Amino acid sequence: MEELARAAGITVRTVRFYRERGLIKPPRREGRIAWYDDTHLARLHTIAQLLERGHTLNGIAELSEAFDRGRDVAELLGIGEPTEEVPVRLTATELADHFAGDVTPENLQAALDLGYLGTDGEEIVHVSRRLLDVSAALVREGIPLAEVLAAARTVRDHADALATLFHELILAHGDDKDVQRLRPLAKSVVEAELSMALDRRISPPAGPSYS
Repeated sequence: MEELARAAGITVRTVRFYRERGLIKPPRREGRIAWYDDTHLARLHTIAQLLERGHTLNGIAELSEAFDRGRDVAELLGIGEPTEEVPVRLTATELADHFAGDVTPENLQAALDLGYLGTDGEEIVHVSRRLLDVSAALVREGIPLAEVLAAARTVRDHADALATLFHELILAHGDDKDVQRLRPLAKSVVEAELSMALDRRISPPAGPSYS
């Protein structure tokens, strides 16, 4: 513990306090010796950075608990399954930077429930670079992250329904290999229909004509 405290630039009393609060995991024990490793040091650095950004210890404890309850990276990404999405590895500080401090315990839990986030040791893994970038862009435009995540839940439901429709349509005339081969066509249909649906809402209604 003394070596860990020295490496983190804090006191032994602070390390002990963080451990009692559940902010860092217990050490690995061999007899009377307690071994701390780089994951403990990384967590201490993250705590220090979050404190500097104005987070409270209670808030950090809730964030830590949510991360520790999160699904691991293999479960998150569905290892062995086909995907076009590129996962992103982040620290807690980098995740907060993406969303301008809007990473509350509630929003974090919502992202975990959606399957957007998982953990791999001390790293956070976001399932999709595209979703991360788009979500961050919407927050920068002034839309609260909580509302972005709520919308994502609705989009997920509709996307599942669309995927089921195309999956059943293609399987009625082929097999799983055809589903994978024809997925770009399904995506193009959905993108075109969404584009036209937005056009119908953005374009002003036609006014009365006079002769």
